[in-house]
Parts: sequence; C-alpha cells; structure tokens
Amino acid sequence: QVFAAAHLELALQELRMLTATLTAALGFSPGVTRLPNGFAGTALSQHALTPVASRSAASSGLESVLAPLLEQQQQQQQRRALRAPSAAMVATGGMGGGLFTQSNPEDRRVVPDEPGDRQIFKVVYVVLESQYQSSLSTACKRINAGQEKVAVECSGYILEELRDPANFEQFKKDVADANIFIGSLIFVQELADKVVEAVEPYRETMDAVCVFPSMPAVMRLNKIGSFTMASMGQSKNVMLDFMKKNKPSGTSFQDGMLKLVRTLPKVLKFLPGDKAKDARSFMMSLQYWLGGSPENIEALLLNLASTYVFESDLLTGEVVEPPTVIPDQGIWHPVAPRVFETNEEYIQWLRNEHAPTIGVDPNKAPVIGVVLQKSHINTKDDAHYVALIMEIEANGGLVLPIYTGSLDFSKPIEDYFFLNGRSVVDTTINLTGFALVGGPATQDHPKAIATLKKLNRPYLCAVPATFQTFEEWKDSELGLHPVQVALQVALPELDGAIEPIIFAGRDGVTGRSIPQSDRIETLAKRAIKWSNLSAKKNADKKVAITVFSFPPDKGNVGTAAYLNVFGSIFEALKTMKAEGYDLGAELPTDVEGLVDAVLHDKEASMASPTLNVAYSMSVAEYKELTPYAEDLEENWGPPPGQLNTDGQNLLVYGVRFGNVFIGVQPSFGYEGDPMRLLYAKSASPHHGFAAYYTYIEKVLEADAVLHFGTHGSLEFMPGKQVGMSGGCYPDRLIQSTPNLYYYAANNPSEATIAKRRSYANTISYLTPPAENAGLYKGLKEVGELISSYQGLRESRGASIVNSIVATARTCNLDKDVDLPSEDFDTAELTLDERDIIVGKVYSKIMEIESRLLPCGLHTVGVPPTAEEAIATLVNIASIDRPEDEIDGLPRILARSVGRDIEDIYRSANAGNLDDNLLSENIKEAIRAAVRASVERSTDAAGRVTEVNPMMASLGAVLGGGSPMLSALKKQGFDKVQDPDLEKLFGYLEFCLKQVVADNEMGALIEGLNGEYTLPGPGGDPIRNPLVLPTGKNMHALDPQAIPTIAACDCAKVMVDRLLERQVAEEGEYPESIAFVLWGTDNIKTYGESLAQVLWMVGVRPLPDSLGRVNQIEAIPLEELGRPRVDVVVTCSGVFRDLFINQMNLLDRAVKLVAELDEPLDQNFVRKHALEQAEEFGVSVRDAATRVFSNAAGSYSANVGLAIENGGWEGEQQLQEQFTSRKGFAFNADRPGILDDKADMFKSSLKKVDVTFQNLDSSEISLTDVSHYFDSDPTKVVGSLRTDGKKPSSFVADTTTANGQVRTLSETVRLDARTKLLNPKFYEGMLKSGYEGTREITKRLRNTMGWSATAGAVDNFVYEDANDVFIADEEMQKRLLETNPNAFRDMVTTFLEANGRGYWETSEENLDRLRQLYAEVDDKIEGL
Repeated sequence: QVFAAAHLELALQELRMLTATLTAALGFSPGVTRLPNGFAGTALSQHALTPVASRSAASSGLESVLAPLLEQQQQQQQRRALRAPSAAMVATGGMGGGLFTQSNPEDRRVVPDEPGDRQIFKVVYVVLESQYQSSLSTACKRINAGQEKVAVECSGYILEELRDPANFEQFKKDVADANIFIGSLIFVQELADKVVEAVEPYRETMDAVCVFPSMPAVMRLNKIGSFTMASMGQSKNVMLDFMKKNKPSGTSFQDGMLKLVRTLPKVLKFLPGDKAKDARSFMMSLQYWLGGSPENIEALLLNLASTYVFESDLLTGEVVEPPTVIPDQGIWHPVAPRVFETNEEYIQWLRNEHAPTIGVDPNKAPVIGVVLQKSHINTKDDAHYVALIMEIEANGGLVLPIYTGSLDFSKPIEDYFFLNGRSVVDTTINLTGFALVGGPATQDHPKAIATLKKLNRPYLCAVPATFQTFEEWKDSELGLHPVQVALQVALPELDGAIEPIIFAGRDGVTGRSIPQSDRIETLAKRAIKWSNLSAKKNADKKVAITVFSFPPDKGNVGTAAYLNVFGSIFEALKTMKAEGYDLGAELPTDVEGLVDAVLHDKEASMASPTLNVAYSMSVAEYKELTPYAEDLEENWGPPPGQLNTDGQNLLVYGVRFGNVFIGVQPSFGYEGDPMRLLYAKSASPHHGFAAYYTYIEKVLEADAVLHFGTHGSLEFMPGKQVGMSGGCYPDRLIQSTPNLYYYAANNPSEATIAKRRSYANTISYLTPPAENAGLYKGLKEVGELISSYQGLRESRGASIVNSIVATARTCNLDKDVDLPSEDFDTAELTLDERDIIVGKVYSKIMEIESRLLPCGLHTVGVPPTAEEAIATLVNIASIDRPEDEIDGLPRILARSVGRDIEDIYRSANAGNLDDNLLSENIKEAIRAAVRASVERSTDAAGRVTEVNPMMASLGAVLGGGSPMLSALKKQGFDKVQDPDLEKLFGYLEFCLKQVVADNEMGALIEGLNGEYTLPGPGGDPIRNPLVLPTGKNMHALDPQAIPTIAACDCAKVMVDRLLERQVAEEGEYPESIAFVLWGTDNIKTYGESLAQVLWMVGVRPLPDSLGRVNQIEAIPLEELGRPRVDVVVTCSGVFRDLFINQMNLLDRAVKLVAELDEPLDQNFVRKHALEQAEEFGVSVRDAATRVFSNAAGSYSANVGLAIENGGWEGEQQLQEQFTSRKGFAFNADRPGILDDKADMFKSSLKKVDVTFQNLDSSEISLTDVSHYFDSDPTKVVGSLRTDGKKPSSFVADTTTANGQVRTLSETVRLDARTKLLNPKFYEGMLKSGYEGTREITKRLRNTMGWSATAGAVDNFVYEDANDVFIADEEMQKRLLETNPNAFRDMVTTFLEANGRGYWETSEENLDRLRQLYAEVDDKIEGL
C-alpha cells in the first residue's frame, strides 16, 4: 500500500498537468466534441462493488487532480473578457427555441415493460452527438431484460434539443426525478447554461452526477460519492503556477493522458476502498463511457447504481464486466478477420485475400486512405463507414481504413499510410469531419500540414451531419448546421482539406448514423477521380480550362479580378506542354493567337460576333447525359432554350488543343430579362449552362477542370449554403470532376464559397502590386504651385495662392475643399489664413497622390519585379504591427523628430501646411529606405531571385550604417539609428522573400498530378503578408474568433469619427444607420465592420470561457456617453454563408438593447422597435429585427447585374430588386431559417438617416467591382422616407494607417481621380491589351452604378472621362483595336448615362458618341 500510494502521488502529479488543459483542449471549438476513445485502455481487474454502508467520508483525491483544469479555464476566461459583464445586461442566447433540430427526445425514452416489484433507478443524459444514444438505449433495455431486482428508466437528450422550450421544460422535470445524471461534451455556451440551470438545483439530492469534459460550469456539477468538482476554480492551486511554465504543447499531453489512464487503474486497485473508491469509480466510468458499446454502457450504469443508488447489492451476477476495448489505433475493415496493427499485415490481407474476392486488381486499383473515428467503431455505429468502403470497392478502388482513440489523427497516417518511406495511398478522406490534429480540440495545424505535405496526396474531409437528422438536413435551405460548419468545415480547411461532402445523417429516433447513398456515391467517385490524377500519364490526361464572360459579351470573355486571363492561360499551356501534356499540333504562338482561337468562329469571317463552337450537343444527347435536365424546364422551358444554342442544338463555346479544352462558361442566364432579375430567387441554371458541364464530364471526360480567375457562376448556383445535396446545382453541375480554381489571394470569402459549394481546390494568385496614384494634368500643376509657394509665401504668396485656388477649381477640388470665391483676392488674407487654404488643398492632392493603386493586371506564373516588390513593401512598412511588437516606419520617423504620427495625421487632415509637408516627407523617406533595402537583392534583369539580409554588416558601410539609414538621412531624418530599424527591416526581409516566391504555376501542376496543395490564409497581403507566397489553397478564418479586441478598438475609432461628422453637419445624432457587411472585408480586418455595428448600438462582445466570441453585454449609457443608434444591417450572401454565427450575435445585440428600459431619446433601437411592434402587431423583441440578407443559396441584389447589361427600366425597378432580394431576416430566436421580412426591412430602412460602408483594401474600391453599389441602399432609403429627405452617406476608408470617414460622393470622386481619370491607371491597363480595355470600361459602368443607386457621381467625372477616352481620337483607336466589344460598351455607357439623366453634356459630344457607336458596331459585325 505504501508503494501504491507513492506511485499514486506521482501519477496524480502527472494527471494534474495533463488534465489542467483537457477541457480547454477538447472544447476550444464549439459543437461536436469528442474525447480520445483510447482512454478505455487495458481492462480493469475484477472488483467487487462496494455497498453504500462502507463508503468513506474521506474526500476523494481526484478532486485535486482535476481542480487545475477548471481553475486555469476560469482565469483564462477572466483574461479574455473585455470587461466583467453585469448580469442584468448580458445575453448569451435568444429566447425561444433555435430549432435547428426537430427530433423528439420522447423517442428515446426507455421504461421497463414489466417492472413488477423491481426497484427502479432513473437516468437522464445529455450528449452533444448522437452515436451514444443507441448504446444507451440498448444498455437500458439489456438491464431491464436481464436484471431480476432492478430496472432502469432512461430519458435522453441531444444537446441541441434543449433550445426548444418544450423540450427544456421536460428535461427539467426529468432531472428533478433522476437518480443519475450523465453529461458529455457540453461545449455550446448558451446550452451549457441551460444544463446548469436544470441540474444544479437537484445536484445534492441525486445519487450520482457524472459529467465528462464540458464547459467548466457543467464540470462543477460532478458528484460521485465523496468525489466532487464543486470547489474547482474557487481557490488557488499550487499546480497552476507550474502549468503556466510547463503547459503542454500540441497534442503530446493527449497521448500522455492515454498512457496514464491505462496505468492509473493498476495503481488504484492496490489502495484501500476508503481512500480511492470514488476516484476509481470516476475513472472506471470514464473508461466505460469511452468504450462506447452497449455492454460498456450497461456496466457503467450498473456500477453507478450498485455503488451509489442502492444500499445493498441487488444486481444479478457477482461482478460487473470490465470495459471491453479494441486497440487504441489500428486498421479496421468491416470484413477483415481482425483489427490490424501494422500496414504490412493489412496490405498482405488486402492484396492476397480481399482484392481477389471482390474482383479488384490490386496492381491497378487506386488506394483510398480513410480516417475513421474510434467511437463509431466502439458503439457499432459504423454503417456509414461500411457503406463508403463498399462503394469505393464497387468503383474499382481499394481502401486503407485507419482509426485512433487519440485526437491526433496524423499519427496513424504516419504509421499506416507510408511503407518504406513512400505513400501507399492515392487520396485521403477524413471521415471524422474534424481537424487532423487535435480534432475538435486545440488544433495543431502546422503539424497537420507537415504530415499531409509529406503524404502529398489530395486530402478530402467529408462531414457526418451530426446536429441534424437526415430529414432536417435534406429539408434545410441553409444545409449544414452553422455550429457544425464552424467546427467541421472551417477548421479542417486550415489543414488544407477540400470537399466537405455530407456522407451521413442522424436518424431522429435511434440516433444512429444513416449512410446517404447518393452522397457516398459522389464522394467515392470524386476520390477515385482525384486518385487517377497521380496514376495517369500526363499525355493521357484531359483538362478543361474554363474562362468566364461577365456580363455575357465577347468583349468580356476572360473576365477575372485583376488577372490577365489569356496571358496566364498561355503561360499555363506552355508549362503543361513542357510537362508532357498533349496539346495537339497547332498551339498558338502568342497570346493574341490564343484570344483569336477562342473568340472567333473558324467557319465564319474573322470579324464574326460568334464565339468559336467546340461542340454541338443535340437535345437528345443532352437529355440522355443530363439526368436533371427536366428540372430546368420550369424556369427555362424545354431544351435547347434561348441561350447557348443555334435553335436546334446546345452549343459549347471554346476550342480544343489536343487533350486541353479551353471553354467559355455560359452566363448566369438572367441578364436579358429584367423581370426575372426582379422576381427570381435564383431558381436554376439554364440548359446551356448545364450542357457545358455535361460536356466536360460525359463527352470530354475531363480528368480535371481548371476555373481560371475570380470568379464564375458555378459556385453561386442555387442550392444549400453549405453541405450540398444531390439536388443542389453546384453539386449536379461539377459531378465527379476534380475542380482546380485560380482565385485572387485578396478574396478568401468568395474562394471559400467555391471550396464549399463547388468542391474547389483553390490556388491563390497575386493581385497587382499597389503603387501611389500620383498626380497628373491640373492636379500636378496644383502640386507644383504649392511647391513654389513654400519658398515664396512671404513675397509672392498671395498671387500664388490665387493661382492655386483657380487651378484647384478647374480640377473640381472646390467640391472637396472650401475655397474662396472665384473673384476673391487672397491678398486680403493674413499669411496664416493663406497657409490654411494651401494646407487644405495640399492635403487633398496628397490624398489623391498617395492613394494606393493596383497597376496593370497579374499574369500567373510571372513573379513581380523588384519595382513591384518595392511598391508592396512600402505599404507593408507603413503599418504598425502591435501583435508582433513592430512599429511602422511612419511612427519610427515621427518619433525621431519628437512627434507622434497620429498628431501629424490629425493636424495634416485639418489643413496644417507644415504637417502636410512633414507627412509627405515621411512618405518619401519610406520609399527611399525600402528601395535601398531591395536594391541589395535586385539582379541585372530587375528581379529579385535571391534575398540578401537587409540588416547585414550594420555600420560596416564606410561607417555610415545600413543603406536604409543613409537613405533616411538624405531625407532629413538624421536622428534615426540602425537599432531603431533592425526589427522592422528584419520583418521586411521575410516579407520580400514571400513577395518574390512564386508557386502559382507550380501549384497547378501539383494539383493536376494529384498532389496536396499547401493551405494558406487569404486576405490583404499588406495587412497580412502570410497571404504570400501565392499558389496556396486559400482558407478564411475561425468564424467564432471575431471580432477581435484589436478590431473592436479600430471599430470604435471609425464609428466615433462617423458620428462626430454627422453631428457637426446635421446638429444631432442620427437615429438609425444602414450598414453593409461583407465577408472578405471581415476576414481581412478580423471583424471590424461587425464590431462597428455592435458599438453603434452600444453593445460589447465577450468571449465565453473557451475564448469563443458568442456573448454580449450592453454598455451602460453613462459609459457610452451618447444615445444608442439604431442599425439596419444588410449582409452579403457570402457573409451569410461564412458568418451566420456572427449574424446571430448581431441580432441578439439589437434585441438586447431594444428590451432595455431606457429613455427613448437615448435608445433609438427601443424607440423604433416600439413603433414597429405597434405597426406590425408583434412583440418588441420580434420588432427588433435588423439583420437581413438574401434567401439561403441566393446572392446579391442583382442590381449590379441589371446595370451591367442595361436591361433595367428605371430606378424604381432597382430599388424593388434590392428590397425583395435582400429582405430576408435572421432571427436569433429561430436561427435555422431566414424569413422573408421585406415589409419589416422597408419599415426599418425608412427610419435611416445615414448609409455607411467600409473600404479596407487598396485593391478593391467603390468602382472596381459592382458589389458595393449593388448593396447600397441610399436611394432606396430616400424613396421610403416620408419626409423626402435624402440620407447622408459615408464611407470609412481604412486602407492606410490614417483612417478616414468621407462622404460617398467624396469617395467616388477620389476613386475616379485615382483610377478612371488617371493616366497611370489606364495606361497600365492598356498594356494588358484586350483585358485592360475591358477593365477601364468596367470602371466607367460601375461609376454609373453609383449614379443609379446613390446619385453620388459629379457631372465632371463623366465629362472628364469623355475627354480622355472619346474626344481623343488616338485613344479611340487604341481602345477599338484592343477590344472593340468593350469599347462599344464604353460608348453605350456614356450614352446611357446621358439618357438616364446622370450626365449633362454638349450635343457635340453626344453626336460624336452616336457616330462612334455606329462605326464600332459596323466594325464588329464585319460590315
């Protein structure tokens, strides 16, 4: 016993360290969370059940074992919280049921059929996932059938069911009568609160409360005899200090825990019963639970009942069976004679016995590695695993199915998927749905990526629908449960996982997994197609390269964000030819030849308006090969329809070069029908669209499709948001073809949609480097005048200021700067007053000059030049990075002259001339220093091929320090020293390596070889250089990690500036502000605009005890210092897909403040909710509906689409489109659906005083894309308001460190001056030829979009654009020659802008445009 006690003390010390982070690890992410099943290690020796009479009152030693666990979590919670919440003002969930699942707990209630005079004990359980449900039900039935003296009554609940009020009331009644309560993995905060609310009042009267790792508050309910966790986290623990210094990393502690749990029972059995009986009971309960089978669960219940419920041994049989287990990890095949523990043994059985039996040639068959979850094998809930294995084998493949009880699934991959150092699998499918390392717990993504890169095979992560029944998933428009999306889709994507295909659903009655046959068939076929890529010779592979045409017009073929599509395809074709692909005998010799081959029908004249037809598909063939063709007829009539057809056949546009097909994806289909744009809920693709993908899959039989650039229509076709069914059109269209997709690195949100809805393996490409917009024409003249003023301000100052004012007026700067009247002589002003005028003008032209401007278009496979790298590094160097403790160069330089950079910015913005000059000098110094650093690594060709250390040989350059220091001193910053620069330029050295590294083409070849594509974040490479190098499989972020504290801080600054400006201009606070939330913007900024909405209504986001941002509290009015401003939030369809949990947070925030008893003049949310409650006859809570988006599976307001194709009749149509398509409300009380609440939407919009959007990236601004004006409600609000007042409209610009709030008109002017009207921009675009002309036209069209939706475009913008592109005959000729179709669209846009009343101009200009249109039209038609 002394020996055992000593070993126990050592074991307990180890256990303290290992368990201190167990709950945090297992519960880091919400949702389905699972313990390592290997806890059920070696069987315990037989033991007698101890009667109640002999129980010891001594406190169990295990309480102190698990105490650090909760104490550490409690302290982490305190550290994470932004502020301790006041109970009365905190919301953790909505009232009413969330109703994600309609399954009925009564279906799993077990009562004995004939209890007789047997003693009955009652058990209530709550579990997060359902595979234990069947084992529990079976175990209870076994007890009732086999025990003579006792019987059990059991009530079971799936955690999600507690959202339903009726279920929760019944749960409380069941708990009140229970002898034993069991809970497991309760990691959803608001539901954990419900469990505590129900169980805590009855904890002392129950005989046993057994809770396996869950939220800390739930864990404290544990009570098994003298063993209790009630005091955990309440007192200081000596081990906690040790844990802080020796915190386990990665998943090593999990493996240690497995070992400990296997050995601890051997120690416990030597101790007297009065010392360790309750500790032993808890450990045994854990082992039985993790064993999972009905036999193990039966033993668990009987053990607890015998020891803690009944005072004498009433059980039949001498002992309860010890836990039965399988090995902690192994290879499990449903027809194999045993579990294999080495791959040599399994492969021998597979090749020699199994493969011949099923008729598969093991020498030719692809091998699919499958990762399984041990608990499903333990609980015999494995039908979905068996079904997939059989389906793969039926399709000619072989399977290597592995499992582990650990949370580190990389270990069995390392042990079983390699033989003699080489991979033995061709594709890997993870069926657990979890991240590879850490599962649902603390993920170790770098370790996972390292393992998967070593394996170097496609990595698919399929998903079992755990939170819903099969029927609920099938009927849901949303698809997969949002919490499960966060846990089992978003987190695996960080490992590089692709293809989140639902392969199983939960049965609502038994809880068992039901294999979904059509989904399993799809998954098996896609896995085999991916496997074939590594087996086939390149010469035999067929590849379909798909380009986009949006809007559908020949001048728009090859549309992609900032990408030279045809130039990139040409580079890809050259690379593929070098890799051995068959490209036929007539590959074009240049890009122009490639464009000509795709755009022109070889059977017609070269000027034919018809795209080249690659294949004509008869209607009979189309119907035969497209099983869902009949479903499209409701929307499009019988085939061939009106699109992509010659009237008899369906036409596939494109051209073939050997085994490579370059095709043009058909249009969405609604472009020519404005009424369909208005009313359609995006019902289906048209026949031509379906025929295109049928051709790729069934006729061409492509081995892979490559979608080229951001972005096409496939991923936005109707269907569920996440978790496609066989009826969802993205799934129907892509079928079994592996999908590689070039996507702009700065657009991770839409790339994520492509990954989840069209099963894309994305490959990021670089957007063009951003440069300063510079000055030109009159703006340049103003700049030169200001330079001369600095030296002559006292002698000739007045006359120069008069010239500055006059020239500024000719540049229309008087619309942005308050200038003296035209006939005013500034000689009447003092010197200081003239300085203020010059300072304000200088501030405005420097704002234009320094505006970041992406130059030209990117070509895949061509890394940036040194000059382009300098442009990127200048912007990276200008930003503070507090998380890395790196000050930006502006702050360093300001500090060197005794100033704070924020003060300089504020003063310069106010028009102080000296600080404007200092600010400009800082910018010039940064450019000079960065140039000096990059020049050290620039070769003779002007490229960076090898990066030399930037800070090497400090002080050795003739004693003058580094080249960067010398450059700064030349700019006048002579107090800066190299040590001040060392950390920043060390970081810039790392960034330069990322900027010039290029794997865009390499990733394509790797993908076509059936290899693993390294994952990486998407976003703004300036804010987050880890986006670089490109060529990665892009992912977003953990959706429950936002908004961050830093994002909240930035949000407060911008909201305060917005309100200050509105109060200054209008004299009072706005009562309501309309926000637009974008997916990509919130990824890039970690939730800044999300936090802005919360700050506007006066609500603070709070993390739960696991660090997930899912709680809120109202900020007291005294602290807020202003009224709560009402909001109307329009979420993009992409935001809805990625951040539905954050929509929940926003809706709860609005409802929380609407229900506060506060003065209505201080709480506009409540004021308006009360008015709407009366208007609609609903409760205040329901009236406080402010979060809107599209219907599930639908995207955008289609306003941009209407404007781009010109098919709209008037602004009223655009406004009706906006309100009908964006008027679907999110309700936190019923979060499973989006309700059509267009009337509530309009009622809220009519109260709006201000509309507001955010710009966060230099690459995408207001006129670069149609999204911004598509979702802008400015004119909608104006038309709805009863007072006829147009709302103010503002844009927050955080593209630089000096964040600004400008009016919408100011921002449109700034955008026009820096892009559309700027020679640096349009000349850069014209260098890209065909695509460049289209990009210029697109910006003109998008500018007109702002006239249509907001009336925000000044007349001079159209007039100046006409002067640049139309009045100049040489420019006309250039545009016409490079892309006549796009030039015709430009001419059309000018005429349309005039016709719709947005541009007043001379009749001479209009006549020229009409004549040009006729000439261009004739040229295009070949006349």
